[in-house]
Amino acid sequence: MIGYYIIGGLVFLISAYVSNKLKSKFKEYSQIQLQNGLTGAQIAEKMLSDNGITDVDVISVKGQLTDHYNPSKKTVNLSEPVYSQRNAAAAAVAAHEVGHAVQHARAYSWLGIRSKLVPVVSIASKYSQWVLLGGLALAASTAFGSYVLLLGIIMYGMGTLFAFITLPVEYDASNRALAWLENENMLTQNEHAGAKDALKWAARTYLVAAIGSLATLLYFISIYMRRR
Repeated sequence: MIGYYIIGGLVFLISAYVSNKLKSKFKEYSQIQLQNGLTGAQIAEKMLSDNGITDVDVISVKGQLTDHYNPSKKTVNLSEPVYSQRNAAAAAVAAHEVGHAVQHARAYSWLGIRSKLVPVVSIASKYSQWVLLGGLALAASTAFGSYVLLLGIIMYGMGTLFAFITLPVEYDASNRALAWLENENMLTQNEHAGAKDALKWAARTYLVAAIGSLATLLYFISIYMRRR
C-alpha cells in the first residue's frame, strides 16, 4: 500500500498547486474590468442568443467556482461573483459554461458519451475504493479476494474513463468560448489574454485529476497481475 499512498500524495500536492494557481489567476483577472461593461450573466445570455439557443436559462447559484451547465434542466448556473461582475474572469467562466450548452445543442459526441456514463460512474466511484481495499485484504488469504480486487479495478476504471472523456468536453467548451469572445469582439486584447489564461488553468485541474486517476488505476492493476 506504500505505492498507493505515494501516488495519492503526489496527486494531492499537484492538485493543490493547480487549484491554488487557478484561484490566484481568477483573483488576478477579476481585477481586469471589461470595457464593454457586461456582466457574466449578460455575456452568457448574448452567447446563447448568438448561437440560436432560446431554451436555456442563465441563473445565479451560491458559492465560488460552482459554475456549471445542467443539461437536464437546461440552465447555465453561474456563481454569484461570475453572474454579477464585469471582469475578464467572469467573462471567461460564463462563456465556458455556455460552451457546454452549445455542445448540448449541437449534439457534441463526447458530451453525449459523458452524460450516458454519469449514472454508472456515480455508483462506481462511490464504492470502488472500498471494493479495492476489500479485495486487497481478502487476496492475502483467499483466491476469492482476487475477484473482488478485479471488480474494484473495473469500477475504478469507469471513473478513470470518465475523467479522460471529460477532457475533450472541457477543452472544447473553452475553445468555443474563446472563439466566440474573439469573433464577436467582446473583449479587448488584454481582457481576452486574461480570459484565455484563466480557462487554461481551469482545464489543468481536469487534466491532473485524469492523470492521477490513471496512475492509481495502473497501480492496482499491477498488484492484481502480481497476485494472479
